[in-house]
Amino acid sequence: MESITVTLEDLAADYAVVERAIRFLQDGFTAQPSLAEVAEHVGLSEFHLQRVFSRWAGISPKRFLQHLTKEHAKRLLDRSGDLLGVSLESGLSGPGRLHDLFVACEAVSPGEFKRRGEGVTIRYGYHPTPLGECLLASSPRGIVHLAFVEGEGRDEALARVRRRWARAALVADGPGTRALAERVFAPRPGAEGTLSLWLSGTNFQIQVWEALLRIPSGSLVTYGDIAVAIGLPGSARAVGRAVGDNPIPVLVPCHRVIRGDGALGGYRYGLTRKMALLGQELARTGGD
Repeated sequence: MESITVTLEDLAADYAVVERAIRFLQDGFTAQPSLAEVAEHVGLSEFHLQRVFSRWAGISPKRFLQHLTKEHAKRLLDRSGDLLGVSLESGLSGPGRLHDLFVACEAVSPGEFKRRGEGVTIRYGYHPTPLGECLLASSPRGIVHLAFVEGEGRDEALARVRRRWARAALVADGPGTRALAERVFAPRPGAEGTLSLWLSGTNFQIQVWEALLRIPSGSLVTYGDIAVAIGLPGSARAVGRAVGDNPIPVLVPCHRVIRGDGALGGYRYGLTRKMALLGQELARTGGD
C-alpha cells in the first residue's frame, strides 16, 4: 500500500484492472505474453499497468503469475511438511490469536447454533475492496459473514446470511460496517487490536475452519492435510465441502487450500479471485 490515504475505492479500482490482467495472463501463460500485450488487453499504457499492478500486488504481473504455477505450488506443498501440526504446537490455534496474529475466533455454542441467531442483531453493509465489492455482516460478538458479491449479486449474498442466521435481526448499516471493512482490507500501519470472528456451523465445519486459521500467510496445504490435522484422515472430500461453506473467507483463509497435484482447485468466488489472493500473499512473503 502506498500510503495511509489510499481508500477502499482506490484499491477496488486497481483490482478491476488487475483481475483482467490476471485472466489474460492465465489464459495465455504458455505463450508468455509481453507486458505490452497485457497492457493493450486491459486498455492501459505499459507504464500505467506496471504501476497499478505493482501498487496492488507488490510485484510485476508476470512475476505474480510465476508464483501461481503448479510447479511452484508443489514446491510450497513439499516444504510445508506437517505445517498444521507445527502451528498447533506453537499455539497459533484455539480461542486466542490466530494465523496472522490479528484475528480472534469464537464458535457458537451448540445451543446458539440451534437457535440460529435468535435475539442477535446483525448489521451489514456493502463495501469496495481490493478484491471486488463485498458484503460484510457483524454482530456484537464479531464478524459473522463476508462474501464477494460479483456474480451472485447483492440479494443472493444477503440471502445466504439470512439462511445461516435465520432468526437474527438483520439491519442495513453501511457506515457502521465500513470501519470493519477497512480493518480487513486496508489496515492502517501500526493499527492495534484484533478482529473478532463469530463462526456458526456444525462441529465438523468448525473443526475445519479452525484448521484453516492455522495456515500461515504465504503457505499452502491440501484438503488431505486438513483431514489429517482434524484427526479424520480419509475425509478430504467432506473437508472440501466444509471449506467451500466457509462464511468468512479471507479472514478464515480457505484460499490457502489447494489440490494435492498443485492445481489451485475451486473457490466459491471464482478462480481468478483465489489466484489474486494467493498471488498477493506469496508476493508479500517472498513465496519461497
